[in-house]
Amino acid sequence: MPIDPVKRVANWDEKYNLERINAILTGKRPVMLQHVTNVQSLLAAMELQVKQVCDGAGVPTIAIPYYLCFGREMWKLIRADISGETLALEAKVLIAKWKSRGMNEAVLQAIRTDVFNVSAPIGP
Repeated sequence: MPIDPVKRVANWDEKYNLERINAILTGKRPVMLQHVTNVQSLLAAMELQVKQVCDGAGVPTIAIPYYLCFGREMWKLIRADISGETLALEAKVLIAKWKSRGMNEAVLQAIRTDVFNVSAPIGP
């Protein structure tokens, strides 16, 4: 039996009670702020390393944002606790993706190795 539209609206209204949401977020805000502060410093350090690899390889300034996107995708994999051969294979897929978009494979591999300390996969 379908749910009555009036009941759906009442459920939505109860769920999105702004005072309740504000109380919950007010309690969580200090921990959330600390988490964001920690993560942003790690992200900025990673991006600086990617830029240094790009500078060393002579990547044009206009192309650096694409390499930063590749770096963020690699960073996301590592933060998801993916490691070992699985990480190496995922990195290979990301390199193929960004190479198909016109990025230099050697620079992508340098970022993979120098910034993230991930070697090439052993298997195919």
